[in-house]
Amino acid sequence: MNAIQTPKRFSGPSIALHWLMLVLLVAVAASMELRGMFPKGDPMREAFKTWHYMLGISVFALVWLRLLMRWVGPTPQIQPAPPAWQNALAKLMHLGLYALMIGLPLLGWLILSAKGKPVPFFFGLELPPLMAENKGAAEWIKELHEAGATIGYVLVGLHAAAGLYHHYVQRDNTLQHMLPGKA
Repeated sequence: MNAIQTPKRFSGPSIALHWLMLVLLVAVAASMELRGMFPKGDPMREAFKTWHYMLGISVFALVWLRLLMRWVGPTPQIQPAPPAWQNALAKLMHLGLYALMIGLPLLGWLILSAKGKPVPFFFGLELPPLMAENKGAAEWIKELHEAGATIGYVLVGLHAAAGLYHHYVQRDNTLQHMLPGKA
């Protein structure tokens, strides 16, 4: 018998924040994709870009809350326990996702700063620039940001596939840890 009691699932706020982050990440990606439907200078194109920036900064703010909740709250045990290599892979996956949820918004903030453009925040507020204007730096930071976004698409897809694999193939309780509803 285990001396340390662990819950059967994550807390309600942790579950809600997990799914909110997914919605925000989809909205961040969609806003950039939808922007491409409008010609340069079109107000809708600019609106989608602004939403991309604001939603990205929201991801950046909320990921810290998510990390805090993960640090202070217990992690439910997977039953039956997966092999050690799967646990190691899961830790790497989560590390990669958190790195991207921190790194991509920071890179976006750096891009706007390097371009000398305002960094929009909600309610008409602007964030301060992180660096002086430097068009050359803006270009390579943008390339890094776009490569990171592509990696992010892959990691989110693998994360979802792993949850489904655990549920339908391994038939363990991994997915139930994060599903809303009753315990």
